[in-house]
Order: sequence, then structure tokens, then C-alpha cells
Amino acid sequence: MPVLHGPTLPRTTPTTRRTRRPRATTTLLAGGATVTAALLALTSAPATAAPTTALAGRTGTARAAAPDISVANVKAHLAQLQSIANANGGNRAHGRSGYKASLDYVKGKLDAAGYTTTVQQFTSGGVTGYNLIADWPGGSAEHVVFAGSHLDSVTRGPGINDNGSGSAGILEVALTVAREGYKPDKHLRFAWWGAEELGMVGSRNYVNKLPAAERSKIDAYLNFDMIGSPNPGYFVYDDDPKAEQVFKDFYAARKIATEPETEGDGRSDHAPFKDAGVPVGGLFSGAEYSKTAAQAQKWGGTAGQAFDRCYHSACDTSANINDTALDTNSDAIAYAVWTLSSGGTTPPAGTSFENRTPLDIPDAGAAVESPITVTGRPGNAPATLKAGVEIRHSYRGDLVIDLVGPSGRTYRLKPADSGDSAADVVETYTVDASAETANGTWKLRVQDVAAQDEGRLAGWKLTF
Repeated sequence: MPVLHGPTLPRTTPTTRRTRRPRATTTLLAGGATVTAALLALTSAPATAAPTTALAGRTGTARAAAPDISVANVKAHLAQLQSIANANGGNRAHGRSGYKASLDYVKGKLDAAGYTTTVQQFTSGGVTGYNLIADWPGGSAEHVVFAGSHLDSVTRGPGINDNGSGSAGILEVALTVAREGYKPDKHLRFAWWGAEELGMVGSRNYVNKLPAAERSKIDAYLNFDMIGSPNPGYFVYDDDPKAEQVFKDFYAARKIATEPETEGDGRSDHAPFKDAGVPVGGLFSGAEYSKTAAQAQKWGGTAGQAFDRCYHSACDTSANINDTALDTNSDAIAYAVWTLSSGGTTPPAGTSFENRTPLDIPDAGAAVESPITVTGRPGNAPATLKAGVEIRHSYRGDLVIDLVGPSGRTYRLKPADSGDSAADVVETYTVDASAETANGTWKLRVQDVAAQDEGRLAGWKLTF
């Protein structure tokens, strides 16, 4: 993680990222839609597919439990990174031979495990740098769960906690995916970033070159920068509520208290993704900030001492690791990867029809419509028709969403709201559509009513 000079950097949130002009209130159309609290995981099927009956629990394969990650294996990777630093001037920094040797080590492990790896080059300070991207075959290409860590150290030391720990942790999780033969519903991607210590250069280069349509497919980017600090804390990124809750659930089950991560805000590789509107999450065990008495009371360790006294120093060696924190946090990474890539929510019971054809939403343009043709349903639609909507959009307050019944009647699901500055719409709406004949063509109509934003309808679903 880059060193912080001066006061703590301000947090970047959707509400502060830019100034929004006032929006005119949109008149509501007649309808009976109410928003349920649950999110809906949409599975792939064509718009005219035969209906499927949703059973108790997820449809398709049952969610696999996340495996225990071997801390011995994680430490073995750290030992290799230490050996590489020892053989290359004592560090693994950008532009130095130790960094390239570290990348080659990680790439060799992933290639042997069956990953598709890509090395992306960039230039910083007149020197070539490298990112390593690894894709696990399979899973929906429209839904990507992405875990990353920076692989470079500072020039002053081998960087075993910062950030060999995060790099080794996600490497062992990736290798465990392969050993387990895990078949996730969503596509899994891992990355090891270069030149983070110079200002997130490698990850920013990756995000800037990624087309907007590809960025919109990333359901979550999870960042792991320093997960084995010798005087550790348990800090969880609080940027995206869904990712945050997954991690909090993991620690709560182990009776470990957590705190929101603030020391590294804007200082690690999640920042470029967050700036681009991608939901981000992650873990951190602390750097140069001092542990308070209250934190020592709940986590152990030494109050008044830095979480990592060897931060950015020559003593950040393989001796600068707390095994318990490294073990717990590596298991937490696996838990999040398995949980977020397996669909995550239970669809409502009933017969479902879906349209998974992506549809771009014009910025401040005309409404677009996505159809679903329903067949084989006797009588009218229920008073509790469920409409599951998944839209990737950088400013959801601009969106007006309607369900159009076979009769042409419009049911307002979501009005525009200038105060709603969050990204994305991934929700299930309940509609009283009992006046409609069930069979026929239903349409989801979406309009972006103001400028400056990009969006895409990833898919939607009707459940009777």
C-alpha cells in the first residue's frame, strides 16, 4: 500500500464522487409495485424459454461450502517471495528483477493449475511494469467475481506483509479453486497488480483499458492488501454493502469483531475500480496506524504500537507475519469468493421466465424494452408477481423502470430519484398484476432520463 503523506485521504463515495444537478420529479404512472428487500440472482435462459419451477434453495447446483485454506501453503508462497527478494537485491519493487521473478513464480503456479493467464504491460517512471490476470474457465461471463492484490514491494524491503500476504492469500485461494474442481455460477478472475506502491499504476492501467461493457460485468472486485500484520486488526471495507456483509458474516460466525477499514481508503488497488463504478470490498489488517487500547482489548496484541512496525521497511520479512491473522483472513477470502460466485440468493418459489440478452441503456435517451413471452400459464397473473431486475448503471437515480403487461398496462417499478446516487439496480419488485392475462408478451421498459451516465440491462426475470 502506498505511503500516506499528510492527512488521511478523503473517502470516495457515490455521493461525493461528483456534483449532481437538480432533477425534475417524474410523474408516477398507475401501478401497484412495491420493492421487496431481497435481491434476485438471475440465471441464464432465453426470453422464450420453457418455464422452470424454483424449488426451496437455489436452482441448479447446490452452493458448495468454501474450503479451509492451508496457512502452511500460504506461508510456503511467502517463503518463495522472501527467497526471490533475497536473490534480487532485497526487494520485489516495480522495475526491479525481484518483481518480475515474483510474477513468474505466481504465473507458473496458475498455469500448472489450469488457469488462463495474461500478462499486461504498462510503463511507469520510464520502466516497464506488469500485471498478471488469471481467469478460471467457466461461469457466466456476464457476472465476474474478481479478487486482486498488489505484488510489488517498496524498494526498501522484501514486502512480505505489504503485500506478499495478500498476494499469497489469493494465490492459494485460486489454487484451491483448481484443486477442488470448483464450478462457480459466476466467472472467477484473479489479479496481481504491479506498481501499486507508486500510486496504483498497474490496476489503474487495467481499469482504464477495460471497455465500459466489460466493467459492467464485474459484480464485485475484492482487494487484499496486508492481511498478516504482526499486531493485527480485522478491518473490512465498507464500500459495497453486499461484499461487506459477506465478510462480516464470516467473522461473526467466528466471534471476531471487525471495524470498517479507513486507514487505506483510496490508497490501494480497489480505488480505480471504485472510481469506475465497480462494487468493491476487501480486507486489511493494519499498517502504520497505532492500535488503540479498545482494539487491543478485542483483538489482542499491543496497544499504542503500530499494526505493522515494519511497514515499508527492510524488516518486512517472512518474520513480520502473524500466522493467526494470515490463516483467518485467507479463509475469509475463500468464503467471499465461494459465496459471491455461487449466485448468492434464493429465488422466489414458482414458475419463472427470463430474458438474459444484454441491452444497452442510452444515456439521457429513449426508453428501451426487453421482452419475455409467457406461455402455458392458465388464467391471470398473480397479485404477487415477482419482477427481478438486474441493471448495471453508474447512477441509478437517473433510471425509470416500468413493467408493461400483455394488455399494454404499465406498472411503475422504480421512478427517477435525484437523491438516489447509488450504482446498479439489482432488486426484486412485487407487482399486483392480477388484472392481466398471464400468457402473452411482457416487457421491461427502462429509460435513463439524465445525462453523464452509462448503463446496461444485464437481464430480468418474471416469477409467477
